[in-house]
Amino acid sequence: MQNDITVHIVDDEEEFRKSLTFLLVCAGFAVRTHTSATAFLDQPLSEGKCCLLTELRMQGIDGLELLECLKAHHNGIPAIVISGDGDIALAVQAMKAGAVDFIEKPFKEDVLIAAIKEAIAHSEISEEQRDDVVLARIHQLTQREQQVLTGIVDGLQNKQIAFELGISARTVEVHRANVMAKMKARNLPQLMKMVIPLRPSGNAWLRSAG
Repeated sequence: MQNDITVHIVDDEEEFRKSLTFLLVCAGFAVRTHTSATAFLDQPLSEGKCCLLTELRMQGIDGLELLECLKAHHNGIPAIVISGDGDIALAVQAMKAGAVDFIEKPFKEDVLIAAIKEAIAHSEISEEQRDDVVLARIHQLTQREQQVLTGIVDGLQNKQIAFELGISARTVEVHRANVMAKMKARNLPQLMKMVIPLRPSGNAWLRSAG
């Protein structure tokens, strides 16, 4: 049931907090709002299942710094970053800091609700179990798709991956789409979040996939 989940909204824009609160309450979630990262950190978390929605760019402590702070204090609340800034580098940085998802404004209601449910489910399994799930998905990739995945994780554009592999950019696009589908990644930051921890150096995670 969704009403046993409390969503904490951290955003310094009042209108956005109000609209997001209305959306989520109508969807059956309990909601607590916070005007800043500091206000959130000063309050005890609600009991039971909860999730954090935080804006990336805020006055004072921004969303990225908030994630780093939670990570440093081993706070296990699953966090979703919401931002109007489509900067992929920042999105990946947020995922590395501990966010489980990154959603760009404007977004569809069903996308956000699905992300919250996935974030809660993500928090209820161990890190080892999550790694096993990701490796199982990597096993499903063909050798060429694994090579394309390596290029993606290295930050290469499609044309660069195509040059490295000696194939066309269009073929890379097809493989890239297959990788996203098989890895069940909604976007690039989410894909990075999955695979980077399993690749400590070189292609270690790729070799693990066999």
